[in-house]
Amino acid sequence: MDAKTKTIEDIARRLLGIETLETRSSDAFDFYDLAIWSIRKALEAAHDAGGPARPERTAR
Repeated sequence: MDAKTKTIEDIARRLLGIETLETRSSDAFDFYDLAIWSIRKALEAAHDAGGPARPERTAR
């Protein structure tokens, strides 16, 4: 497992309570009801874990 995948799975587990990011073909295991503040914390953690920001794409 590469470092990026490990970081993403760690964030999902710690901040969102998601045990695995593998598809398990069951609605009970593959869909989650999450509070917006939990999603925000997870996105902030992912941002903080990333490297330099990429330039935004321009619309064509």
